[in-house]
Order: sequence, then structure tokens, then C-alpha cells
Amino acid sequence: MKLNRRNFFKLAGVAGAGALATGAKTAEAWESKAPKDPFGCLVDLSRCVGCRKCEQGCNEVNKLLPPERPFVDMLLLNEKRRPDANSYTVVNRYFTGKSDEQDHLLPTYVKIQCMHCQDPACVSACLVGALTKKESGAVHYDVSKCIGCRYCMVACPFEIPAYEYFDPLTPRVRKCTFCFERIEKEGGVPACAAICPVEAITFGKRSSLLDQARTRMKKDPARYIDHIYGEHEVGGTSWLYLSDVEFNKVDFQDLPSEPIPKLPETIQHSLFSYLWSPIALFGVLSVVMANAKSKKNKEDES
Repeated sequence: MKLNRRNFFKLAGVAGAGALATGAKTAEAWESKAPKDPFGCLVDLSRCVGCRKCEQGCNEVNKLLPPERPFVDMLLLNEKRRPDANSYTVVNRYFTGKSDEQDHLLPTYVKIQCMHCQDPACVSACLVGALTKKESGAVHYDVSKCIGCRYCMVACPFEIPAYEYFDPLTPRVRKCTFCFERIEKEGGVPACAAICPVEAITFGKRSSLLDQARTRMKKDPARYIDHIYGEHEVGGTSWLYLSDVEFNKVDFQDLPSEPIPKLPETIQHSLFSYLWSPIALFGVLSVVMANAKSKKNKEDES
């Protein structure tokens, strides 16, 4: 076939149509990889008193470094914090205008940690399989596979994974483990749920937790916002939240219900699920280069 302008666009059109057709088939074929009924935790923000015991329990069980300021230091609640390489969970305090009968402002305390998504974006982004979604519900990290690319940090919609920048030799990605060892090997409960003195954190099967959350809302509709955060966000998460204030007032993000990996995985599979897709792509690029070279040669001859 003569490599003229008309034939080039014909080839490009055929390759493009093929890619679109493949994409359509793959888009329909995408399936969630989420476990059917994993374990999870239900956090009731209306019960939390901000004691920071969950932070302490997490620190001890995961053998993290002692904090610079003790867990009994409530002045730390004046600062907005995020989980980091040495703090897998933190509690923040918010004043949203809620008050008691004497018009004293009442705080709302929010526990933050990895949400352990049903279809985790971090798992999809990991190039080497260092992150996996377990049947128990945990998004598990295998340090022996990690190459330190930190794509998981970019992919996470909740901005949770942290990196050990202070360790130049063997840095790791760090986040809540969902007490994987305690749950899967010992049949136990996550440290934060076990230590909570006011039972603001309930551990159990995700389906049971959703039922409990709906029951609480039905029994006391004046107390709770009609929304279980994590039921649908980004395809659902293993950590679920009930609240007596609007979630956007306590820094919860407004996220879509579609799993984050669905679109990029569909595009990826559309391009590479069939051998001819990359061949067509490189064929088009070859035609472009050949045309450019031919044009340059003619200009040089002129």
C-alpha cells in the first residue's frame, strides 16, 4: 500500500475503530474484585469522645515509635492531623455549630485511617502486587515486593498511604493494616475497636454493620444524618461511618460511587487485551514517522 496521506488516515481510522470496539467489549466485561462479605468497622461519630485511645491501641499493637506528645495530651486536638508513617490512625476535632441546651458548642470527633476500599485504587495502581485486597477485608501491604514507586499514594482518593522519607535505606509505604494478623490468624478484633471505651467502633461483617447502621438511623432519625459513608463511595469501603452532622462539615470528601479502578483498568485492557492493539498503535506511529521522513527528504532535495 502506498504511504500517501489518504492511506495514512485510513490506517489510523481502522486502528482507532478497533481500539474503540475492543474498549466497548472490555468495559462491559469489567467486574468488581471485591470480597463478597468482608469484615469491616462501623464508626459512630455521635458516640466518639475524642479520648485518642484508638491511636494508643494502634500504636502499641503495630509496635510503632512512641509519639512526640503523649496520647493523653488533648491539646493536640487543636491541630488538624493526617495519618503518617508512624501514625496509622488519628482523631481530629471539629466544631460544626452543634451546641447543648446552654448554647455551649459541642465538638465532633472523627477517626481517620485507611478505608480498606472494596475495589482499592492503590491495589490497581501497584505495579508489582505489593498491595492486595484480602477476603477478610484488609488491603494488605507486602514490603518484600514494594519497589517504592509510590503510585499507591497518588491513586488513593483518601490520601492515606504515607512514605518513610526519613529512612534512606529501606523505606516503606505505611498505613493502617486493619490488624490483619489479629483478624486472620488469631480471630481477634482490630486494636482500635477493642480498646474504644464508648463502643464508638463496631467490628463485624460488612453486611451486618450496614444492617446495624440502618437500624440505628431508623430508631433515632433525629440523631443521625441519613447517609452511611462508605456504603457506596468509590464502590464501597470496609470502614463505614454514621454521623449526627453533615459529612462535608467534618472533611469527608464527596466521592463518586463508581470504583476508582474501573475506568483506568478498562482503558488499559482496551489497549492491551488483544495482541493487535499495540501492533496497530505502533503501525500508525511507523506511518507517521515514514511520512515525516519522506517529507523531509523531499524538502532537502528541493
